[in-house]
Amino acid sequence: MIVAVRVERVTLDTSSNRFVVILRDDTYRRWLPIVVGPAEAQAIALQIEKVTPPRPMTHDLMKSLLDSIEVNIARVVVSDLQENTYYATIDIKLNGSQHKVDARPSDAIALALRTHSPIFVDEEVMQKAAISDDIEKPKPDKEDKIQNLSFELQKAVEDERYEDAARLRDQINEMKEKIKPKGKNKNKKES
Repeated sequence: MIVAVRVERVTLDTSSNRFVVILRDDTYRRWLPIVVGPAEAQAIALQIEKVTPPRPMTHDLMKSLLDSIEVNIARVVVSDLQENTYYATIDIKLNGSQHKVDARPSDAIALALRTHSPIFVDEEVMQKAAISDDIEKPKPDKEDKIQNLSFELQKAVEDERYEDAARLRDQINEMKEKIKPKGKNKNKKES
């Protein structure tokens, strides 16, 4: 499962003198800090602040190139965390086919901000590294999971990934059946 996040801010961690981008999960009130390089921090911060540099930066160039060949970015996913290194993918759509491109999270985030693409984090990554506003990490309830799956279903249909859409639809229906109040179906009479 993936969780929708937004870029809350870019900050300087004064204890380590490194830049950190903060991804915010508003649903479960968690935030994920990811250390980024100074150039990527600047690229992300400029886009958050809606500042246009006098000359295109690398991520602006990437966006222009993608636009010129009509590549759409479906989403960016921070997909893994191994030995304190984050990994990401950029899901693109080109000529009706889907592709996943391996990327550093900082580059993927900078590009997502420029293309107004959604940013997600794999739930396992969130569980490994996110910091919760609550003392105890909240466990997502079934209705929240259904809402996330519904969003994924809608995206799958938009992207013409019908097998994924069917699988997601079945998952949603199965979860809805499990949370139905018990006894409702027992009182129905068959005719």
